[in-house]
Amino acid sequence: MSKSLISITDFSKDEMLHILDVAAYFEKNKMQSFLSGKVVASLFFEPSTRTRLSFETAANRLGAKVIGFADTRNTSITKGESLKDTIKMVSNYADLIIMRHPLEGSSRYASEISSLPVINAGDGANQHPTQTLLDMYTMRETQGTLENLCINMVGDLKYGRTVHSLIQAMYYFHPRFIFTSPNELTMPEQYKEFLRQHEIPFTETDSLVGHLNEADILYMTRVQQERFTDPMEYEKVKNVYRLDASMLRSVKSNMKILHPLPRVNEIAQDVDDTPYAYYFKQAENGMYVRMAIIAYLLGYK
Repeated sequence: MSKSLISITDFSKDEMLHILDVAAYFEKNKMQSFLSGKVVASLFFEPSTRTRLSFETAANRLGAKVIGFADTRNTSITKGESLKDTIKMVSNYADLIIMRHPLEGSSRYASEISSLPVINAGDGANQHPTQTLLDMYTMRETQGTLENLCINMVGDLKYGRTVHSLIQAMYYFHPRFIFTSPNELTMPEQYKEFLRQHEIPFTETDSLVGHLNEADILYMTRVQQERFTDPMEYEKVKNVYRLDASMLRSVKSNMKILHPLPRVNEIAQDVDDTPYAYYFKQAENGMYVRMAIIAYLLGYK
């Protein structure tokens, strides 16, 4: 069976570093043609802007053709077609499947029934491994290393699939974590236990200003309305943190602010003009990293 990328744990440390090195090559050499004749299926059962467009651009820049959908209303899913049948059908047409789905475990299921490599572009609140790799690429780009970084993760740590994947990848590199969240959105116990088992230090706090000056990376996240079943619970926490430029006066000179985007209210516009803002370049980096992942899973790089 073809190798897929469903969880960041599907890649070894060496594979992750290989992806980062290939992505650096693609950043300098954006247009390729070695996937000419290949077809990539882009199946987005859930809304996306950056992830979908960067994946589709990545495939196009490698010379592949892209098929798929960004809205299930125009597909046979509205007629009751099962996920299994959709994946089986698409497997007849493409060479690789990229899938985002709201259900946790859906991408793993797809990889088990597909004869093609499957890339998880986000499955519910579970995993988002390609975001993790582009985050790592961005950290290495801004800090010159992945080793011994202090990473302050802020906001929705309960449902934030990007932070869950990032914890599992970064443990190889001896980080220290600060988890900043309200009590309703704390890091799930399974990830804290993972860190304890690997003797990775972490601190939990509900104060954004209390630990800003310690961080090499400030990883902001939005509170995700779509993950809440109770609207009142969302209203209670939706604006709990807001970073503005005045809060950055005494941070480390090397500190960079990352965000998987989209942002809502958690980063003020005036932060964009500071030397610490790096989230738009981070989004650009997603294209190079996804080029590297597609090329690797198809056996070309």
